[in-house]
Amino acid sequence: MPHWGQVLQEIQAVHATKDPAPMDTVRRKYLALLAQKRGRNVIAYYSGWLQNPGPRYAYQASINDADMNAFMAVMQGLDRKKGLDILLHTPGGGMSATESLINYLHKMFDGNIEAFVPQIAMSAGTMIACCCKKIHMGKQSSIGPIDPQINGVPAYGVIKEFKDALVRIKKDSAAIPLWQVIIGKYHPTLLGECRNAINLAREIVRKRLEEVMFFDEPRSAAARKAKKIVNCLNEHNKSNKVHDRHIDMTKAAGFGLKIEPLEQDNELQDLVLTVHHCYIHAFSSSIALKITENHRGTALINSASPLPLPRNA
Repeated sequence: MPHWGQVLQEIQAVHATKDPAPMDTVRRKYLALLAQKRGRNVIAYYSGWLQNPGPRYAYQASINDADMNAFMAVMQGLDRKKGLDILLHTPGGGMSATESLINYLHKMFDGNIEAFVPQIAMSAGTMIACCCKKIHMGKQSSIGPIDPQINGVPAYGVIKEFKDALVRIKKDSAAIPLWQVIIGKYHPTLLGECRNAINLAREIVRKRLEEVMFFDEPRSAAARKAKKIVNCLNEHNKSNKVHDRHIDMTKAAGFGLKIEPLEQDNELQDLVLTVHHCYIHAFSSSIALKITENHRGTALINSASPLPLPRNA
């Protein structure tokens, strides 16, 4: 299968034939080959956040409620009995939107879903991957912590700051004015929201791990494995440290996740990476910001339309 440069050459060759959409033609060719190789449905969910960084595109590039329309569109014509392979490349996004997508996909395919992470599926993208039967990763692939963010602020960080404030104030009442300034930036209900978000992330992933990834194991063993995985992914202070910590396939497998190395099947690895290169070329050479697409060529493509940035006072 072609590598990065060869994919670009193939796109250019197709363009020379006067094909009106050469990137689409090449990309869909390899998506179809991947579905043929696997004997399963394939849906690619790709974000172009790496090519369009910054706050202007952050919401559009992330997982949000508008994605449900895209998944509904690409569901048409699929033989759901064959199961689903979902290719994920996303920075994450809204937890409620993610939960809705997970529930929808599992209803459509009765839990017969496997995730592929060609490069990065962070945060809520990791949640989707963990809710599948297994996760296919390569040496270059990364998932990430699932500790929630509240308006861009780590929920664990907020809770820790409150705890630190209580400890310091008990030791030295003279520190109260300083901590009043720090804690005063949070609205009154934020602490409860952070706790609820952490618990929700834990519950979404734990439930699917037990029922999907470890469905064929005794309930007690499945519950024990799910708890360990969630504890590893949904924490902030001990090992992960930061929300964007990259977790490779070796570490993910060490947590207990069912990881299938792409390297054990060269043909499959080449197909997955070729598809990945096709999407990255699409984002690099067009205004596309997010593409949700199935192996039959049905796609919903969102273009980059920047949101206005707030003006300085």
